[in-house]
Amino acid sequence: MKKILTILSILLLTVCIAKSQQEPVFSQYTMNQFLINPAFAGSEGYTSFNLTARQQWLGFEGAPMTQAISGQTRISKTSYVSKSRSVKKRIKKRRPSGKIGIGGYLYNDQNGPIGRTGLEISYAYHLFVNDGQLSLGLSLSAYQFRVNTADLVGVDEADPLLGSARESMFIPDGSVGVYYTFLPFYIGLSAKNLFQASVKFGSDNSFGDYQQLRHYYLTTGYKYDMGNDFEIEPSILLKTTELFNLQADVTLKGYYKRDYWLGFSYRTGNAFITMVGVKVDRLYFGYAFDYSLNDIQRISYGSHEIMIGLKFGDNSRRYRWLNRF
Repeated sequence: MKKILTILSILLLTVCIAKSQQEPVFSQYTMNQFLINPAFAGSEGYTSFNLTARQQWLGFEGAPMTQAISGQTRISKTSYVSKSRSVKKRIKKRRPSGKIGIGGYLYNDQNGPIGRTGLEISYAYHLFVNDGQLSLGLSLSAYQFRVNTADLVGVDEADPLLGSARESMFIPDGSVGVYYTFLPFYIGLSAKNLFQASVKFGSDNSFGDYQQLRHYYLTTGYKYDMGNDFEIEPSILLKTTELFNLQADVTLKGYYKRDYWLGFSYRTGNAFITMVGVKVDRLYFGYAFDYSLNDIQRISYGSHEIMIGLKFGDNSRRYRWLNRF
């Protein structure tokens, strides 16, 4: 009976997490869509680095928290060049076509006793379609999956079943995405956890498997120039798993000279979000506060998210071949 109760406690915990979230949640997704779509790597033509820190449900012990750092770039366009080594001999060497984007993403995500620390490497290929740009992306990742059994409360602390549990394991995975932009409109679709790895907590089959669910993301938005240095950007992010746990972020952001912004977002059945930000030269600073709309608000002050970005390459000569924002 003690073993059964312990097993049920673990399975109940994992099922609850699977229904709520397995992938990190980001409120400021419009600032760095690379975190949810590998096809975004290099799509804007910038070389950019982003740091994100998120703490959910402040004041609630064991609440999810995420730290992520990412970098992406577009390989500059050149063409065949003729390099003369002598008067009689010339060698042509091919250079990149400017259609390739690459990026990397290092993250740490902690959700109660379950944590993941991983690295994701992305490759994107960009095609010009009429006046728009179509981007195709693929990423491969590997992460360490951790379970802190010390935080699991069982009937018998000396239960050998808990003592034999695996607390750490490495898991490979992958993501795929497509992203299309036609000024000033954009739309992207991506899928994460392609391999849907099953994590075995122990050698005993009674532990069962904790399966990573495949996650799907659909983003779309439109930047409308209102004149007088003002712009507005309505956007939406749809998230779901193969169990059809659909959730939507509906966002409206306003920009002034593209140096200052204020935004509001509604996450269905979950939170109301306020976002502010400022650009200083190449640096971008953004802050988001999530006010919970469900029962968690009784014991939580809300969720906080900070994002810092650094962008290079805003040079019309270097990227004159790019049709971008």
